[in-house]
Amino acid sequence: MSHNDVWNYSSQSVAEMVANAPSDVMVIGDSRLQIDPAHGMYERMTQIVRDTGAGMAYSDSFGHPRIDYQTGSIRDNFDMGAVLAISIPAAREAVREPANYQWGGLYDLRLRLSESRPIVRIPETLFASFVEEHSHSEGEAQFDYVDPRNRDYQIEMETIATRHLQRIGAWLPPSFRKAERPTDAFAVEATIVIPVRNRERTIFEAVWSALSQKAEFEFNVIIVDNRSTDRTTEILRGIEDARLIHIVPERTDLGIGGCWNLAIQSPDCGRYVVQLDSDDLYQSDSTIQRMVEELRRGPFAMVVGSYAMVNFDLQSIPPGLIDHREWTEDNGPNNALRVNGFGAPRGFDTAILRRIGFPNVSYGEDYAVGLRISREYAVGRIYDSVYLCRRWEGNSDSALPTETANRYDYYKDWLRTNEIRARQRR
Repeated sequence: MSHNDVWNYSSQSVAEMVANAPSDVMVIGDSRLQIDPAHGMYERMTQIVRDTGAGMAYSDSFGHPRIDYQTGSIRDNFDMGAVLAISIPAAREAVREPANYQWGGLYDLRLRLSESRPIVRIPETLFASFVEEHSHSEGEAQFDYVDPRNRDYQIEMETIATRHLQRIGAWLPPSFRKAERPTDAFAVEATIVIPVRNRERTIFEAVWSALSQKAEFEFNVIIVDNRSTDRTTEILRGIEDARLIHIVPERTDLGIGGCWNLAIQSPDCGRYVVQLDSDDLYQSDSTIQRMVEELRRGPFAMVVGSYAMVNFDLQSIPPGLIDHREWTEDNGPNNALRVNGFGAPRGFDTAILRRIGFPNVSYGEDYAVGLRISREYAVGRIYDSVYLCRRWEGNSDSALPTETANRYDYYKDWLRTNEIRARQRR
């Protein structure tokens, strides 16, 4: 999210608030919003902080349930709502070490408090808030963290998160393994994997984009058709090309991750696999060549390209190019715990991917694999666009209800929690 959409306080402002607080618990509200507190809100939040020994507490608001805080809730855009209660003794202890952040003073405080105290969600509706209209759409805001205009802000947030990981023993030094030569035998050099369910409007174009690739090596396309109930299966059966492998799972309980596992374990799968979503396209006929060349060059366990945002008719839409330049070779695997994704398209060394596997879910499965790979292996990047990402009403993350968005956010925080624990054990 944009730094216009989160609480921003300088380190100096936070230190002054904490130093001047008249009580052992300070309750603060977002000054940009109109806040209508429920009867007893201040007393209830103060009581919870005192009773639980929390460093910080937050609550649900009218029409907006929130999610519980976890070790992995370290992203700077974690939704804590418009009212926070802060333990002053804990905060004074946390701010003893001076910092000089322009925007991230409160974010830094929250992470420091979480290192020694619980961060407590109160699952009660303690206020209502009214927000001014945003200056840009939700779709644009989703990608603000890769907007070059926000680069200074993002560097500061990355610095805060990285220092937190160092303090809790979950930081990874910039030393990663190269992908080893596999002992497996592969049918072809590369495979394009397309999981699909009910995409009759887009699947033909996606398959055409895959089969139109030009490469110096042999490749095929594995489509895992997850028991579509529209015309998707009929369309796929009508495509005559020996390179197209059409798999319909026997199981009825597979998510996108489960479909990926079927594809990579198939004897038809290639030495490398490259992702293509069923409603997206490759930018040119050289994308798979470019991805495989980069995988070989490392050699990398995973390579992530860049993509252009387009509408259904393939017309460019804001914010345009998504290149994830926040990734750096030295600190990318650490900063990946702060942001919500790795980018696209993704290419993998199949032998390594087979050992790791995907969780059988339909949201966050790619993020889970990216975190696991980046813990151990070097990851390559391509910073110019090789992919067209369609934004349309059929997207799985389009216009999500709050409950669904919360479930997705909670799952990714859970993935980060487990990844932090694994990195602490290294």
